[in-house]
Amino acid sequence: MGNNRPITIGRIDYTNVWPIFHYFDEKRLSGRAEVLSRVPSLLNRALREGELDIAAISSFAYAHNAQDYLLMPDLSVSARGRVNSILLFLKKPLNEVLNGKIALTDTSATSVNLLKIIMNRYFQASPQYETMEPSLDKMLEAADAALLIGDSAIRASWSNTAYEVIDLGELWHRWTGYGMTFAVIAVRKEAAAQFPDIIAEIHGQFLASKQRSLQHLAPLVDKASQELGGEPAYWQRYFSELHYDFGAQEQAGLDLYFRYAKELGLLDHEVDIQYWSDQSVAQVKE
Repeated sequence: MGNNRPITIGRIDYTNVWPIFHYFDEKRLSGRAEVLSRVPSLLNRALREGELDIAAISSFAYAHNAQDYLLMPDLSVSARGRVNSILLFLKKPLNEVLNGKIALTDTSATSVNLLKIIMNRYFQASPQYETMEPSLDKMLEAADAALLIGDSAIRASWSNTAYEVIDLGELWHRWTGYGMTFAVIAVRKEAAAQFPDIIAEIHGQFLASKQRSLQHLAPLVDKASQELGGEPAYWQRYFSELHYDFGAQEQAGLDLYFRYAKELGLLDHEVDIQYWSDQSVAQVKE
């Protein structure tokens, strides 16, 4: 299509990625760009099929197609404990859930496979799974527990008065001692080679947006309260407990997650993470 086509950028349509995108402005780039907001599963597919050049995608989707992507350094959606939006709602006691049925959200594979890893390795259990649209009431009509993620999980946690809730980020950290990275920013290798300058601008804007957002959370807190409801104190804690870097701690936790996924047959290959750099050279993590 040539270098005159617009760069296509995918944005996860969840609150947890707001700090990276809040101050991002594609109109300030030196070339044309389009931003598309979707749930993780749709962004994952669009990047894989080349409909997007760069996107915030789920960590598991990155693992599946790592050979085609470069990761943008210092950017992720991670938690070093409670994540608040990856939640397992239990209709029955945990010991019954472990031998029962769990309804899984159909919007992201990362959290679904995190749950399967936890169930197998931490609880040493093998429940049945059924994938459904993210509606807590309907999911729990058909199952003993339900996994919700993102804004659906947040809203359900506010209205829930009947069910025990397990935060998977908190449980993963308590079990492994590591944080968990739920989403990364990936760029297709051919786009990085074809558009090095504008990709560098995008990366710079993402980093600047992250820094500015986290230094002054009030605009994000106000926006979340107005658009999704909830008290400002909730959103202040929510954004403060997430981590948006991708340093050694996040990388180690993600490496462990990928290793468990490979051992359980959820992945059919080992993941060799490669990073984008502003010299357009992949830096392989040692």
